[in-house]
Amino acid sequence: MTPRFLIADDHPLVRAALSETLRRRWPDAELLEAADFDSVMARLAPADPLQADAEVDLVLLDLTMPGSHGLMGLMLLRAHAPTVPVAVVSAQEDADTVRRAMAFGAAAFIPKSASVEALQETIAALLRGDLPPAGPVAPNAETDDRDLYQRLASLSPQQLRVLAMIGEGKLNKQICFELGIAEQTVKAHASQIFRKLGVVSRTQAALIMNRLGA
Repeated sequence: MTPRFLIADDHPLVRAALSETLRRRWPDAELLEAADFDSVMARLAPADPLQADAEVDLVLLDLTMPGSHGLMGLMLLRAHAPTVPVAVVSAQEDADTVRRAMAFGAAAFIPKSASVEALQETIAALLRGDLPPAGPVAPNAETDDRDLYQRLASLSPQQLRVLAMIGEGKLNKQICFELGIAEQTVKAHASQIFRKLGVVSRTQAALIMNRLGA
């Protein structure tokens, strides 16, 4: 099998380094790149299914790339492409970041300080299916994270997108324009988001987005 990787990072040098690392182990691999989160979503969940790329075997995701909103980006990917494993590749290597990334759906966490060999071995294990896919919440996740994940998991993929845009401070008219939906639909989504998250305002919803920041 010839693997197909999607390298999602806004730094060209990082994408080049990851590409070279993958080529050394899988010389025939097909490598796709994305410099922002919208490009990642376009690869995995295009508006027109006929324009979809062939199935990607693994996404290598930087949590801090433009538009990802940290852990929200990870959740959006898992919602839109649940069969595609996502390995977080991050310069933030503290235990809390690792724990939260795994809790919110990452199949693996690869620090950018990892050796070439370690990165290759982790990816090889993911391709073989040796590493179990991340469950809904890691067993050692903090109670707050567990509760937050469960509330966010109750949102539909479209509601997650609307929440991300609310977190960016966008108005309903801007959201409906970008998503191509009626303003009344945006309002209905917002109402459902507030109810499921247990908040009563856009400000409170935005604060939840802040908790998801990488």
